[in-house]
Amino acid sequence: MKVLHIIPSVSPRRGGPTQVVLNLIKCLREQGIDAEIATTNDNGSDGLSPLDVPLNQRIEYEKVPIWFFEQFSPPAKGVQIAKDKGFVFSAPLTRWLWEHIRDYDILDNHYLFSYPCTCAGAIARWQKVPYTVRAMGQLTPWALSQSRLKKQIYSFLIERKNLARAAAIHCTSIGEAEDVRNFGIQTPTAVLPLGVSPPIFRPAAKQKIREIYGIAPQTPIVLFLSRLHYKKRPDLLLRSLSQLAERNCNFHLILAGSGEPDYLSYLNNLISSLNLASRTSLPGFAIGEDKDLLLQGADIFVLPSFSENFGIAVGEAIASGLPVIVTPDIQISQEITAFETGLVVEGEVEPLANAIAQLLESPEKRQKLGENGKRLASDRYSWQKIGHHLAAVYTSILQQQPIPPYPDNSKLR
Repeated sequence: MKVLHIIPSVSPRRGGPTQVVLNLIKCLREQGIDAEIATTNDNGSDGLSPLDVPLNQRIEYEKVPIWFFEQFSPPAKGVQIAKDKGFVFSAPLTRWLWEHIRDYDILDNHYLFSYPCTCAGAIARWQKVPYTVRAMGQLTPWALSQSRLKKQIYSFLIERKNLARAAAIHCTSIGEAEDVRNFGIQTPTAVLPLGVSPPIFRPAAKQKIREIYGIAPQTPIVLFLSRLHYKKRPDLLLRSLSQLAERNCNFHLILAGSGEPDYLSYLNNLISSLNLASRTSLPGFAIGEDKDLLLQGADIFVLPSFSENFGIAVGEAIASGLPVIVTPDIQISQEITAFETGLVVEGEVEPLANAIAQLLESPEKRQKLGENGKRLASDRYSWQKIGHHLAAVYTSILQQQPIPPYPDNSKLR
């Protein structure tokens, strides 16, 4: 079986989707499936130079076979849709897909409302190659409300046909499958969670992280590890922690992630106005050992996002044994509740503050939730298990058979 994954970018600056596609390809190839990626040299939305990679040829990148093609980067006064940070137009990718798409048995398209995947779907339909689409949380009510008019037009002209004619839509949660149906699409869905790589154990992480940031040994660390963007609501977390500071709760917040300069300036001003400067550290974008130390050295993980289809950072925290606090809008909140790995609370100051206080005051509860999380990640978020099931999904599509259910999904209904 030969499978091509299409994604607008594999820049680490694009966050979770990059980790997902690279790990999916690795686990599929381990099972003997000839899987590879076609993408652009996009390097995120922070004004960075494109990825420094060879173009128009198959190369090994992060131990994965990838075809990179040049992204169109218009001048400052260029075509507005091409400047959209998620659209990622590429004429060379278009030509290559038209010439080579029939070399593959099936396509796996990551993302909606983005040129590479929309283009790949259209060409696949024309040349009669089956394809799947990953909704990636882009059909939630919150996501659809962003740039609403543009998405409505795009959906009417292109995306609804792209979804309706797919062989299957890959959803990472029961809630995401419900969003697909609410969007009016009846295409079969494959509900399959994303995987999380087992963390590399870092001895004495709690001690090291406190030394790095000058945090007292007995002070619990609250970790926010994600893109610093209004969608993720770090401002809500700050306001909730401000309440706890007024109650004399002992904590230190680490806000780890990158973001647009204007939003970072807003957060810094908010931290100062809430008198949280001495209790807050902003280390920036964290990867590798730095990220491991944060996940293994912290005591509580909080992500009060407006919307997430899975939330790779949440999965990584769970796998690292951190109790998590999330909003119901993170669609694996059902799993967090069902498997008792954290707390799910409404995205408002008071409920979030009370949930954090509850875990700050109970090391025993933190430990219990964390141990449950490790078991959940090992059992349900194993890349090997996910890759094996995804291969079965591809096989069922090619043989025109019903899509097999993922084990344990019945517990979430």
